[in-house]
Amino acid sequence: MSKRNSLICCRLSFATLVLLLISRPAMTQESKSTTLELDHASICGSNLDTLRQAFTDVGMTPDFGGPHGNGITQMAIIGFDDASYIELIAPIKPGATAGSNWAKFMADDAVTCAWAVGTNVLLQEVDRLKKAGILVKAPERGSRKRPDGMSIEWMTSDVGSGTPGSTLPFIIEDQTPRDWRVQTSASVKGAPVAGIESVVLGVNNLDASIALFRKAYGWAAPLTETQKDFGKLAYFPGEPVILAAPSGGGWLSDRLGKFGESPVAYLLNTRDFAAATKKYKLSGTKTWFGQRVAWLDSGKLKGVRLGVIGQ
Repeated sequence: MSKRNSLICCRLSFATLVLLLISRPAMTQESKSTTLELDHASICGSNLDTLRQAFTDVGMTPDFGGPHGNGITQMAIIGFDDASYIELIAPIKPGATAGSNWAKFMADDAVTCAWAVGTNVLLQEVDRLKKAGILVKAPERGSRKRPDGMSIEWMTSDVGSGTPGSTLPFIIEDQTPRDWRVQTSASVKGAPVAGIESVVLGVNNLDASIALFRKAYGWAAPLTETQKDFGKLAYFPGEPVILAAPSGGGWLSDRLGKFGESPVAYLLNTRDFAAATKKYKLSGTKTWFGQRVAWLDSGKLKGVRLGVIGQ
């Protein structure tokens, strides 16, 4: 090889090395970013029949899901086409909530109370969160017995402080096939709404909560805006969570005082906003982060804030 060719090779090798060194931080940063797969969102109440009737009254008839393995709670389910679902939780025996993580929420008729994300690598995600400096509990087994007698099993890990899924979502991994746990409910099959798009979390300090989510999942800085009815909002594009902090008094401040940081509203995605508005009699349309948001009748839903978001 000539000296000239040797020099060219050296320059190419050096240039390649520089590119690798420059790109390494970007690659490392990208690898730290975690995309959440929303599994389900929960609504607690004192009586399951009351919860089921409330949702039936707005056009989303829940399916009875059966008792949980803890012997304390039972559930009903509204399964959507995208396989996400709303879970309605209430005590098996009226008032007998001792031992449930969500006992304080079940004292009311209906309260948004928790959210969960799914995974197929639970232990790996637990380890990742621990390394990120996030409090996470060891996995625990859970189960439910369906009305047809079939037993469904899963593992969950609680993330962060507070009740499970109050701020950071708890993680769930199926031990039995997932379609045993959730199927599309007849009342919403092919409906204008196809699944849960976002969980709106009530938080006391927006900046602190933004920092917590970025630490846990490696996300970029969120978009922010203010909505009169909710206060200051922060949205991480592409992720299923919107943070909401009160900008004064009002219902959100009262809610935080009573229940602490927890989900305060759920937004369903839609195939056709106009059709969803007509079918579910949506009202109060506003624009959130460039998308339209409107709400089902919260009076019929016993105070639960359930909306639809879309173009």
